[in-house]
Order: sequence, then C-alpha cells, then structure tokens
Amino acid sequence: MIKLAINFLSSPLYSFTAFLALFIWAMKRMDIVGTKKFGLGLLAFTLVVFTWMVSDPIFFSIISLPDNIPIIILNALVLWTTWFALYKGHQNDLRIAAGEPPIEGTPENREKVWAWPNLVYTELFCGILCTIFLVVWAIFFKAPLEEPANPTWAPNPAKAPWYFLGLQEMLVYFDPWMAGVVLPGLILVGLIAIPFIDINPKGNGYYTFKERKFAIAGFLFGWLGLWVFLIQVGTFLRGPNWTFYGPFEYWDAHKVVAENNINLSEIVWIKMLNTALPKNIFLREVFGLVAIGLYLFGTVPLMTKKWGQSYLNRMGAIRYYIMIFLILGMMSLPIKMYLRWFFNLKYLLAMPEFELNL
Repeated sequence: MIKLAINFLSSPLYSFTAFLALFIWAMKRMDIVGTKKFGLGLLAFTLVVFTWMVSDPIFFSIISLPDNIPIIILNALVLWTTWFALYKGHQNDLRIAAGEPPIEGTPENREKVWAWPNLVYTELFCGILCTIFLVVWAIFFKAPLEEPANPTWAPNPAKAPWYFLGLQEMLVYFDPWMAGVVLPGLILVGLIAIPFIDINPKGNGYYTFKERKFAIAGFLFGWLGLWVFLIQVGTFLRGPNWTFYGPFEYWDAHKVVAENNINLSEIVWIKMLNTALPKNIFLREVFGLVAIGLYLFGTVPLMTKKWGQSYLNRMGAIRYYIMIFLILGMMSLPIKMYLRWFFNLKYLLAMPEFELNL
C-alpha cells in the first residue's frame, strides 16, 4: 500500500505541489532549516528512505542504470550544497542581528585573500580529488555506450542527455519552439543579466538570507523547482512513450494513458458556446490573446502596487521592468503545467498559421 501511494503521489501534479509547499515552508522557517539539527535529520531521513526504496527491485533497476548513477550523486550534492548555503546564511543572519559582523568579516577571515594562494590551493585540491574519483569510476564502471545510431530504429524511451531532460520535459507542456528556443533563451539571458539587474551590495562576499530573501528564493525556485525537478521527472519517472511511471511501477511499453489535450479556443467556442470555431484566426484566438495580454501587462501594475514599488524606486524603471519580464517568463512554466494537469489545456494561443503556439 505504501508503494502504491508513493507511485500515486509521485505524479507531477502532486509531487510538484508538494515541492511548492515544502519550498514555501523552508523559505519562511529558516530558523529551522538553517540549523545543524535539521541538516542531520534531513540526512538521516534521506538515507533511511533511499535505503528502503533501493530494496525494491524495480526501483533499483531504474536507478542502477549507468546513465542514472551519476545523477543520484548529483542529487546528493545539490541537496547538500543548497542546505549548507542556507545554513551559513542563517548563521550570519544571527550574527548580524546580534550586532556582530558576518563570519567572513571577522579578523581571521578578513585577512584571507580569496585568489592566490587560498582559492588556488582549494581549487587544486578539489581538482585532484575529482580526478582520482573519475579515474576510479572509469575503472570500476563501464561507459554506457550503445550500438551505432540506426536511422530505422529508435530506443523507447528516447531520452536526451540528463542536462537536457528538463527541456525535454518542458515539451510536454509547451510548443517545441517555446520549450527548445524561447524559454532556454530567457534562462541564459536572465542569468547573464543578473549582475546588471541586481545591484544590491548586500550579501557580496558573505552568506546571508534575510538581507536577500527575494533574490535567493527566486533563484532557488527557478533552479530547484523549474530545472532540477524536471530533470528528476524526465530521468526517473518517464518511461516508454514518455509515459509517467511511479518509482515502483514496472515500465510496461503497452501502458495506455488517455489524454485529450485541447486548446483554449476550442474550450470556449466549442464546449462553452456550443458553436464552431470562427474562420478568422484572430477572432478564433481572441480569448487566448486577451488572457496572455492580461498576464503580461495586467499583472505588472498589480505586482508593482503590492510589493514592487520599493524595488522600482531602488532599481530604476529599466532594471525593474526587465526583472518583472524575466519573472513572468519563469512563472509561465508552472502556470502552464497546472493548466495542463487540471484542464488538459494544450495551448492558450494556437496559431499554427504563424508558428505561434503558447
């Protein structure tokens, strides 16, 4: 029963909702998350649950694939480094609240020069350890090489490398142009623009959370929720025909899932108004155009009124509106995911005549 419940709750709808709830709780309760007790408890809980899950032959057959073992290691590193950064930030927040400088600003640490020799030595030792690890790895584990590419046969499921599986999972919810070009482009542009948009000097050179709540929470949500989460789903929970399978569910290539995705224009004109789709393209998609227009332009004044006025005054109009545009682009992914899960919505705006599907 427990495994059946986990299979059910692992579906993207429930697992992503659970992630959102835990993420919001973690950002609000840094007094708990940013402690050693929480870190040790999280480590113990993860080890116990993972050990129990590995005992299942189906789960073990999935995670033991040569391509998936490195991802398990990367997951552990992401979990550790994320908690450690939050822990260090919380410790500095406590020091600053007590009128003390951050740990990085104490005399013994202020004398360190994080270039030569301190940083170079650290990088050298890390490079040596990583090289030893990779050599040992190459000796004991065979490279997962398959036969030469065959144009008459494709593996099922056909998966991209792990670092592209997040994009491949986006294809479930977006048009290929959006999932493969527009959203990745926004990600790259947004990451490049961060140093020019975020000019707040707080947090430079030391860990903190309270002084940079919005920036840290926004980055972690995009990184963990909209990238790492999608990679996990694409790697461990997508089987033959890109069908969803629970972690304890056998990958049966004959599994059939009934899905009837429908465009917003079809929902309104055919289902709600009980009439045929108009022949005029813009009349047909008027509801999608209005919905997207309200999202892009109607939410900006509301966001500015609710919490953004201080950011607007501090950042200036150009930086502020670029930041808002990037936030709206990022939030379009979870919004579209929920619309697909709840309403089987394929596209808000379907204009294949112009190669424009949103």
